Amino acid sequence: MLEINYDQMSDQELRQYFLEHKNNQSALQAYLQRRNQQPREVITKVGDPDFDLKIEQAVEGKIRRK
Repeated sequence: MLEINYDQMSDQELRQYFLEHKNNQSALQAYLQRRNQQPREVITKVGDPDFDLKIEQAVEGKIRRK
């Protein structure tokens, strides 16, 4: 059986590979591990008076980037 090197795949390639091989546990683990290593952006905090506005802006920005 051919060994797949997930480290050589880009984030998009790994995501696509996982989506095409959903029963592959090692692909799932590699995908989740890579996702957990990526920094997370804090958009707002609970109690922020502009909470809803900041969430809406973040969603709109993400939609525009796609």
